[in-house]
Amino acid sequence: MWRQVISAASRLPLHASAAPIRSLSSRRTASSETISALKELLGDRLSTSRSVLEQHGADESYHKVTPPDAVAFVQSTEEVSEVIKICAAAGTPVIPFGAGSSLEGHISATYGGVSIDLTGMNKILKVEPENMSCRVQAGITRELLNTDLRATGLFFPVDPGANASIGGMISTNAYGNMKTNVMALTAVMADGSIIKTGSKTRKSSAGYDLTRLIIGSEGTLAVVTEAELRLFGNPEAEKTMICSFNTMKDAVDTCAAVTQMGIPVARMELMDENAVEAINKYSKLDNPVRPSLIIEHHGSSGEVEEQSAIVVEIANDFEAKDIELATSAEERKKLWSGRHTAWWATLSQMPGSRGLVTDVAVPPSKLADVIVETQADLKETGLFGAIVGHVGDGNFHVMIPFYQDKPELMTKVKSFSNRLVERALAYEGICTGEHGIGLGKMKYLSVEHRDSVDVMHTIKKALDPKDIMNPGKMFYGKAQDKH
Repeated sequence: MWRQVISAASRLPLHASAAPIRSLSSRRTASSETISALKELLGDRLSTSRSVLEQHGADESYHKVTPPDAVAFVQSTEEVSEVIKICAAAGTPVIPFGAGSSLEGHISATYGGVSIDLTGMNKILKVEPENMSCRVQAGITRELLNTDLRATGLFFPVDPGANASIGGMISTNAYGNMKTNVMALTAVMADGSIIKTGSKTRKSSAGYDLTRLIIGSEGTLAVVTEAELRLFGNPEAEKTMICSFNTMKDAVDTCAAVTQMGIPVARMELMDENAVEAINKYSKLDNPVRPSLIIEHHGSSGEVEEQSAIVVEIANDFEAKDIELATSAEERKKLWSGRHTAWWATLSQMPGSRGLVTDVAVPPSKLADVIVETQADLKETGLFGAIVGHVGDGNFHVMIPFYQDKPELMTKVKSFSNRLVERALAYEGICTGEHGIGLGKMKYLSVEHRDSVDVMHTIKKALDPKDIMNPGKMFYGKAQDKH
């Protein structure tokens, strides 16, 4: 019966492959006078050490390392403001740095400049249980935040997988839904001025929504230093299950049926057989090597039992082969630990490799076809790749390890990535649901947003007329350049 709620997805033709990923060069822009002024401000917390510079120009992406000219280890919003004022006076770029877990080269100093390291700003400033909110500094990581919140009975729900900083998650709109869980911001603008956006209220109809303008702007409009976050109560009961299927389509259609029936789900993650096998080897697990879903329910004991029973019925209707239920914290942690190590597990299949991990999102009704076609593309291209995804909202990731000293392989990987994005766009989807534009998807911004990109340029020029805020991200070249 549950199969009847799945509508047939359209099968649109693929676009031709786009041009190879554009190469961007770095050049030094921070003058000795600028470095001296920053040194006077920060003392030993201003570094020009080669190892520190290289660390702050490299993330988890496949993009070339382009280090900054200096790294400013800041400890307050006021220090961020002073650093930006010094850089603005000299036209020196500034690049915010959190945990360094970006997957699209966001922290790369494409035009040189100063990396503003926010890791020292890692405090919880205030927790208000009565408002279900907290105020934090941007450098705190998701894991540290939730560890410190345990005693309050509250938690922050956004989980992008990597232990990213809150500031980094805000800058890329991580998990695709940070905007719904960030209530207010403190941010430093391109002239060094400090602004506060939003409020502790859950709604507002006053003025432009600057909070959501800054969220997802990838550091190109402002540097976020503090955030007011929406919190949720720890559930009375939790139940997690992993279901395996014969085909990827059955797994995705199960997800679609669960979503369309309105069954409350806290988390729902997809893994293809390659991901499951890699995770098994890496984390010493023994999950069936088939396309699988991990589904978690939160609520009262009665609610989670009822919800999981319905999901089991749906999964069985789509010929699920194995269903494992977990209720204890230890059992749930075991199931999720594998999913959280998927990236490292995939890389471990080719020791010494780097990797491309990219994401797209499509309307849920198109998801099964897009994933099946993507798997076929990987096979036809002769590439090893693993697919995982937060499939409840049509988003999935493809992870492909490769060796950088094999240019032919890198060319195949990049061409595949282009086809994946174009496939998603052809199915009325988007070029990224979580990772952001960064360096890797600039050429698709105008394809996806068409004429509205001109409005984005206008906003960028108005707020950052000297183009010092993380230049070379989102838009090719300097933002003032029309393209």
